Amino acid sequence: MPIQYYIILALALFCIGVVGVLVRRNAIIIFMCIELMLNAVNLLLVAFSKMHNAALAATNAQAGVEGQLFVFFIMVVAAAEVSVGLAIIVMMYRNVHSVDVNFLNRLKN
Repeated sequence: MPIQYYIILALALFCIGVVGVLVRRNAIIIFMCIELMLNAVNLLLVAFSKMHNAALAATNAQAGVEGQLFVFFIMVVAAAEVSVGLAIIVMMYRNVHSVDVNFLNRLKN
């Protein structure tokens, strides 16, 4: 499959994520859009890793796994980020009774 398909798909996913972060005010949806952007980057990392090492794949079975290792570490960090982010959202909901990010100014007091 040509690399252009992966680039177009990742660009579409990333643009949907950016629009979601800029337009929406719900904190949970914003976190979902950030995860969508991270997955678009992960898709490109794996696609470029496989494209770069396609010539070496016939001689070496381990060729092209560097991008997949980066994706694994990105997913681990993203999971930790989501757990901390959801804990912050739960605490915000307990204090403000809303997950609207416009109410974050009330947490300053």
